[in-house]
Amino acid sequence: MATPGPVEGLNHPRIQRSLRSTKLLISSFAGLSLCTLIAVVLLRDHHDLVTDAVWARASIVVAASLLMAWFAARTARGHSPSYARLRFSSGGMMVAIAVIVALPGAFPAWLKVEQAVCGVLLAGVVLIVNSKPMRAAFAARAH
Repeated sequence: MATPGPVEGLNHPRIQRSLRSTKLLISSFAGLSLCTLIAVVLLRDHHDLVTDAVWARASIVVAASLLMAWFAARTARGHSPSYARLRFSSGGMMVAIAVIVALPGAFPAWLKVEQAVCGVLLAGVVLIVNSKPMRAAFAARAH
């Protein structure tokens, strides 16, 4: 199977700005998530701050953020399937974060604050990757 070529319009300055912004937001999300996992490791003996649910959530978020960074890098090179995966994963993670923040008592307050910040970063990603110019740039590749 042939590797898809670059997406038409990908070199447009507006699309390039959008791709840079997306990568910056996702890098920030990944960095914050990694710092959170490090904090979880350092605070592991404080069972009121670090529960089993916190371990699981922090690990999942780091993995998801790194996967999204990979999708973003491939999207910037014009890989349409990665663009679709980025749209799906960023939207899905944003919904999951909203649930985490809204659930009473499921997670400690510090993690909810961290997740809210992650949600704001991902909201930026969702807005950018679902914008009309981005969809148009990748729509030509889908046909």
